[in-house]
Amino acid sequence: MILLWMIVILMAGGVLAGIVATWSTVWCRIIALTSVILDTLLIGWIWAGQEVSLQPGATWIAEVNLPWIPSFGISFHLALDGLSLLMLALTFFLGIFAVLLSWNEIQYRTGFFHFNLLWVLAGIAGVFVTLDLFLLYFFWEVMLIPMYFLIGIWGHANRQYAAYKFFIFTQASGLLMLLAILGLYFVHGNQTSVYTFEYSDLLNTPMSADLARWLMLGFLAAFLVKLPVVPFHTWLPDAHSEAPTAGSFILAGLMLKTGAYGLIRFALPLFPGPAVEFAPWGMLLGTVGIVYGAVQAFSQTDLKRLVAYTSVSHMGFVMLGVFAFTEIALQGVVMQMITHAISTGALFVLAGALYERMHTRDILQMGGFWKRTPFMATVSLVFVMASLGLPGLGNFIAEFLTLLGAWPASPVLTAIATAGLVAATAYSLRIMQKIFLGKDSHTHVLPDLSLREKLILVPLAVVIIMLGLFPQRVIDTARATVEISDKQQNTTPVPVRGMLSEKGGNHE
Repeated sequence: MILLWMIVILMAGGVLAGIVATWSTVWCRIIALTSVILDTLLIGWIWAGQEVSLQPGATWIAEVNLPWIPSFGISFHLALDGLSLLMLALTFFLGIFAVLLSWNEIQYRTGFFHFNLLWVLAGIAGVFVTLDLFLLYFFWEVMLIPMYFLIGIWGHANRQYAAYKFFIFTQASGLLMLLAILGLYFVHGNQTSVYTFEYSDLLNTPMSADLARWLMLGFLAAFLVKLPVVPFHTWLPDAHSEAPTAGSFILAGLMLKTGAYGLIRFALPLFPGPAVEFAPWGMLLGTVGIVYGAVQAFSQTDLKRLVAYTSVSHMGFVMLGVFAFTEIALQGVVMQMITHAISTGALFVLAGALYERMHTRDILQMGGFWKRTPFMATVSLVFVMASLGLPGLGNFIAEFLTLLGAWPASPVLTAIATAGLVAATAYSLRIMQKIFLGKDSHTHVLPDLSLREKLILVPLAVVIIMLGLFPQRVIDTARATVEISDKQQNTTPVPVRGMLSEKGGNHE
C-alpha cells in the first residue's frame, strides 16, 4: 500500500495546506514541504532497501491492485519497477525545491497555490505508477488542471493567454488519448468478451494493423504534445515565460517527463507493430527538434523563453532514443529524463532569481554580474555546462548513450543530431556571456544567492555532477525496464523486462 500512501499524502497535504492557510501561511508552507519530504523519505527507503535491478520474469518492486469499478473493468492498480522508481524519486526530490521556490514568491492565495502544487505532483506521481489505463487518464487530468491554475493565477503579465494555450493543447491531446483508450477497451472486449482497462491484459489485444495505427496515434497525440515534439511545442515557451518560478520548475523538470514515460511504458508495448512503422518519423521529429530548439534558443533574448527552447532541443534526444529501439539508446533516454529535469529546472531557478532582483528577463539588459554575484555565477556555470553536454556532467552521459544507441538505427539522423550539439554549445555560452561576463554598467543593488536559494541550487549541482561521474546506479536501476530482447530488437520493439506484470508476457 506504500504506493497508494505516497499519492494520498500529497493530495491530503494539499487539502490541509489550503485549509490551514486561512490562519497561517507559514504553517501552510510547512505542511506542503513536510508532505513532499515524507514521500521523498518513503521512496528513498524503497530504493535503499530493495534490489531494483530485477531479473527477467521478476515481479514488481511494489504493487497494489484494488477493485474500483469492477462492473467496467476499472481497478486501482499501481506498480513500481526500476523506471518508475527513478521517476518517483525525481518527482519528490524536485517537489521539495518547488515548495522552497515559492516560499517568498507567492504572497497571495497561498493556500490554493500549495493545494495546486501538491496535486500536480500527485498527478505526475500517479502517471508514473499506474497500470490501469482509465486511471492513467484520471491522473493525466489531475496534473493538467492544477497546472492551469498555477500559470493562470500566479503567472506574469500574459498569464491568461499562456494558461489557455497550455490547457487547450494538453486537454485536446489528452481527449484523443481517452478515445484511444476507449477504443482499445471495446476492441479487447469484443475479441475476448472481457472488458477491462488492465494494462497487462490489453497488451495482447488482437486487432487489425490499420486499427492499431489509429489507436497508437491517439496515445502519441498526448505524449508528443506533452514532451513536446516539434511542431506541437508552441505552448511550451509561452507557458514557461508566464508561469511562476515553481511552475516552470515543475513543468520542465517533471511534467514533460510524463510524455517520455508514456512512450516507453504505454505506446511502444501496446502497439509494437505500428511503433516500428512510425520509428523513422519519430527519429526524424526528434532530430528536427534537437536542431530547431537549439537554433530558436540562440535567437531568444528573454531568458525563460531561451531555457524553454533548450527543453525542446533536449527532448528531441528522447524521441531519437525511444524510436531507435536499442537498449543503449533507451538508457540514454532515461538519463536524459533525469539530467534534463535537474539542469533545466536549475536554469529556471536562476532565471527566477535574476527576475526577482532586476524585474526583467531580457539578457541584453544584463552583463558583468560575475564580480557582484560570484556564487550565482559559479553555480550557473555548472548548469550551463551541463546543458551543452560537458563531459563529467550528467547530460553528457545521457546524450552520449542516446547517440551511441541511435547510430545503428539511422547514422544520418544521428550525425545531424550530433551537429545540433554545436548549436547547444552556442546558446549555452551565450547565457554566460550575456549575463555574467562583459561590462557591468548597472548601478542598482544586486545581491548574491540567499541561503534559501543556495539550499535549492547546491544540491541540484551536486546531483548533476554525481550523475556525470557515477551514472552506474541509475543505469542499473533502469536496466530491467529498458532491456530489449536480443532476439527481437532488430525486428520489433517488445515490452521490456520489468514493464509487465507476471500475466502480461511478451506481445508481438
